[in-house]
Amino acid sequence: MTQANEWLRIESLDLEAQGVAHNAEGKVVFVDGALPGEEVQVATTRRKNNWEQAHVTALRRESSQRVTPRCAHFGTCGGCKMQHFHVAAQLAVKQRVLEDNLWHLGKVRPETVLRPIEGPTWGYRYRARLSVRYVPKKGGVLVGFHERKSSYVADMTRCEVLPPHVSAMLLPLRELIGGMDARDRLPQIEVAIGDRDGRPVTALVLRHLEPLSAADLGRLRGFAGEHDVQWWLQPKGPDTAHLLDPVDTPLAYTLPEFGITMPFKPTDFTQVNHQINRTLVSRALRLLAPQPADTVIDWFCGLGNFTLPIARGARKVRGVEGSEALVSRSRENAACNGITNACFDARNLFELEPADLVAYGAADKWLVDPPREGAFALVKALADVRQQADAVPGWAPPRRIVYVSCNPATLARDAGLLVHQAGYRCVAAGAVNMFPHTAHVESMAVFELD
Repeated sequence: MTQANEWLRIESLDLEAQGVAHNAEGKVVFVDGALPGEEVQVATTRRKNNWEQAHVTALRRESSQRVTPRCAHFGTCGGCKMQHFHVAAQLAVKQRVLEDNLWHLGKVRPETVLRPIEGPTWGYRYRARLSVRYVPKKGGVLVGFHERKSSYVADMTRCEVLPPHVSAMLLPLRELIGGMDARDRLPQIEVAIGDRDGRPVTALVLRHLEPLSAADLGRLRGFAGEHDVQWWLQPKGPDTAHLLDPVDTPLAYTLPEFGITMPFKPTDFTQVNHQINRTLVSRALRLLAPQPADTVIDWFCGLGNFTLPIARGARKVRGVEGSEALVSRSRENAACNGITNACFDARNLFELEPADLVAYGAADKWLVDPPREGAFALVKALADVRQQADAVPGWAPPRRIVYVSCNPATLARDAGLLVHQAGYRCVAAGAVNMFPHTAHVESMAVFELD
């Protein structure tokens, strides 16, 4: 048990941005708010046989990387846990998390560590899900993120990671919802921002648990006109979201380097950080290096974020995604950009068998961009086919694979399969700071055949 007067030395950060130390008994202590190299006293908030959770009560030696958080709500709001840590140090920690996961979980060391992808650290969040609560004891409605380690909504007046024009709407949104008839039946507002002709287009998706009155619809229209937003109404699941009124400027995001504009709905999955996404796509395409004679498969293609740029350089690209609705949208995006050498298939990629992989035919290169669960079935199928190559005449594995990941643990697991069972080398890997001031680690790795 950690004593109140015991000084702990913080050794590292964990995936929740907590400081990691060992007390005098050798037990691991996770310390909220502490940074590597610091010496702290703590108060224990949770205790298990092998570990404790605690928060800082005294600080004797401060990290040179500690900075003053920019946000007034830091420590209360659960949205950003690392604002007290210099952003360059945040990125170094994320790179170390990636390398540690690759080695400890996959027994893989990249031959080259890629320079991390970084970009704006404030005002970058072009997607957000804001909780809404009518709380009479707080004087009305709260709109924002949840408090840290709580289901309560933080009493926020601004947010530094939202674009300034959205941050400035938080108080007006509170006033708007507070004046609506259905104020206690409106649990969330989803924000999605696109760009058209160099200016932001902002959509707000209002989740409502009962039909809205004519007066409430009028209030929404008045807000839309005053703040230049488009309202979408969502009575049930995401597929029910629809525009309150027709708009002249639909949502879209652009990849200017490739001359691509991609329309999307505010409930579609798109990257939170558009500027980082553009850099990520450019880096991935340079590493993949599609040639005019190449056939490429983009696994987990989504709306075509990588598929369509690949099509600009390859002979043919096939995008594969689990949802027929997403595949349909991808086809539409290809058509609106005049791309004719891309095709799309709907397929459950979590149940892929070796025979299914062979049926897709040989491809020169792969782009893999899975959700947090990773691409285990896909890479396992590839490893199985590779181990029985003589039984699959005419089929050849991809020479190069670029794997974009939002979870270093599942990337490491899949990298282990690719290297130790499928015969690939991990030639490069690097971190992507898609979510500054959070502990979320995005990354990219490149694999080539031995």
